[in-house]
Amino acid sequence: MKRFFGLLSVAALLLSLAITQSAAQEVIVPQSSVAKAADAGVRGHTNVRYFMPAGGLSAPALLRGTRGGPPFRGYFYETPASLGCIYELVSLLQIGCDPNTVTENPSGGSRAIAVVDAYDDPTAAADLQRFSKQFGLPKAKFSIVYATSIRPPVDPTGGWELEESLDIEWTHAMAPHAKIILVEARSNTLGDLLQAEDVASKLVASAGGGEVSNGWGGDEFPGESTLDWHFAKPKVVYVAASGDAAGVEYPATSPNVVAAGGTSIMRDPTTGAFLGETAWQLTGGGPSAFEDRPDYQDVISGIVGDVRGTPDMSLDGDPNSGAWVYNSNPTGGHKGWFIVGGTSLSSAALAGVINAAGNFYSSTNAELTAVYGNLGNPSDFRDITTGTCGPYIAYEAVMGWDFCTGVGSPLGLGGI
Repeated sequence: MKRFFGLLSVAALLLSLAITQSAAQEVIVPQSSVAKAADAGVRGHTNVRYFMPAGGLSAPALLRGTRGGPPFRGYFYETPASLGCIYELVSLLQIGCDPNTVTENPSGGSRAIAVVDAYDDPTAAADLQRFSKQFGLPKAKFSIVYATSIRPPVDPTGGWELEESLDIEWTHAMAPHAKIILVEARSNTLGDLLQAEDVASKLVASAGGGEVSNGWGGDEFPGESTLDWHFAKPKVVYVAASGDAAGVEYPATSPNVVAAGGTSIMRDPTTGAFLGETAWQLTGGGPSAFEDRPDYQDVISGIVGDVRGTPDMSLDGDPNSGAWVYNSNPTGGHKGWFIVGGTSLSSAALAGVINAAGNFYSSTNAELTAVYGNLGNPSDFRDITTGTCGPYIAYEAVMGWDFCTGVGSPLGLGGI
């Protein structure tokens, strides 16, 4: 496959980083994504946030879009086709990968992907159908399972419903022919989420294998390693968000989980052309305080020492370069189309990419052994070498593996 993404010129990079946003533009963090110190080892939070452009999501310019929804002229936020183009998941690669002009969607996927979330999303099926129709995706093979067999309550803040919409829509976008199973936990307590994880694992294994995606997480805590068995069902590969703040999160720090970090997509503000990819400054990443280094990370022992390092791979997560999500549950006084980011986007989309690769490894360990075996291969991963993250912005994206972006972002399906 011919590659057209060369190295960024210094001028282009500085131009992109110098763009100043209007004061009317802001990133909104739902209450469900607010991490609290007392929740470590007790509750999980979402890793989702959304971008509100100048004039809001109901600005007249947005309403002039075609087909009653995105993409909208002048707004360069990501669609299934544009991310498929950036990550070389489609056959026709167009220079710039402009969301307003590219139309070819990823077309792979099989078996099953389960998504674990807390609370009930009463409009999940309808919202997924609306999203799929808007972007020309096949109708999803979709089902909802209640982890306790009893329908959970709705999150009154709407944050978990936005998380669920993001998770099911973007796993489907990257693997449109996989069966998508939304497993809803009774609440966001860790016990309830892990119960849902076990249910999801059994469902995926019974479908012949696949992935379990987790957009939720929480601060590390002593004894977390005793829970790692929840992410070790045969024939299942687990993916989890690395977090949306400096530091690390569980379960992404589990050696049985693919930790998904977040990046920022840079685009020309006038043409929308893709300029490159940098580390998202708020992405989670770093060394675990409680998990030992797994064998597959022996190749980076000089960086991580004797402990587990995250993330493993990365993908778009910056809400400023976010992706379109349809959610008809009120969140922050808004419903409908959202521009959404957070490492929940990274983990959901990455779970879809792993599924579309079709390897269906017997475990996450086997999956990550393949990933780290391809570390540094430019035909498999975009090595992200600009940007910073971490406590006190201490980590830099550098050549090779780093605490901001791991091995980098996927290029095609060969490396995973």
